[in-house]
Amino acid sequence: MNDGGREQSSIRAEPHSNGSWAADGRSTVTTVLDIATRGLVQVALGLPDGSEAQLGGWMAEARLAGTPVLWLEELLISSVLYVGFPRALVAMAVFRRLEPGHADGSEPADYEQWREWRARGEATCRAVYGKHYDQLRHNVRNLHPALEAWMIVDGYGKTLSRPGLDLMRRELCSAGMLVPQRAPRQLLSHLRGALNAGAMPAQLDELFVIAETTGIAPDVLAVARVLWRELKDTLLHD
Repeated sequence: MNDGGREQSSIRAEPHSNGSWAADGRSTVTTVLDIATRGLVQVALGLPDGSEAQLGGWMAEARLAGTPVLWLEELLISSVLYVGFPRALVAMAVFRRLEPGHADGSEPADYEQWREWRARGEATCRAVYGKHYDQLRHNVRNLHPALEAWMIVDGYGKTLSRPGLDLMRRELCSAGMLVPQRAPRQLLSHLRGALNAGAMPAQLDELFVIAETTGIAPDVLAVARVLWRELKDTLLHD
């Protein structure tokens, strides 16, 4: 990965104002995600159910907002874990119509690196799950040892530890892809994971504001909001 890609992927989301403007020139919409990250998160929220036309529109908006090609490529690669190969391939095909060239700095898939993937997968998974890491490993191993190995090596090592997109943004996008999917335990895990990776609660609040613009079924979004509200209440009492 080139130095420029590293620099982009390490940018921390900072308070940012954009949107509607008052008569005196001040923004009437205050956000806590930079506009490039907002674009990325909107695409993530739309990946499970958005039409090709919708996906193309959200991707184009993200690029106009300055979301790097590399960030969007990394999101789409990681989406295999959350929406499956069919949807990931559809989304990448849509993106290729918008951006035909591959981004500089993308890590190749070298399967000789599987030991490195395992090591960095363990580190990334521990960073995401924190005090729940050991219990997660135990639970998934009980489901099937192969699932535990694939989760660490292929999921957290090969995929989610790739350079090109920092862990906080990856976890915001992971939560975003799970919001529409009626998978409450996984959503709760990645809401916690985003916080463990350095996201602020207000940034996750904003994720749910963005979700309102992506056509997610109101009842599904309402359940996801309740999960997030309950998690925030828990944080306040810890």
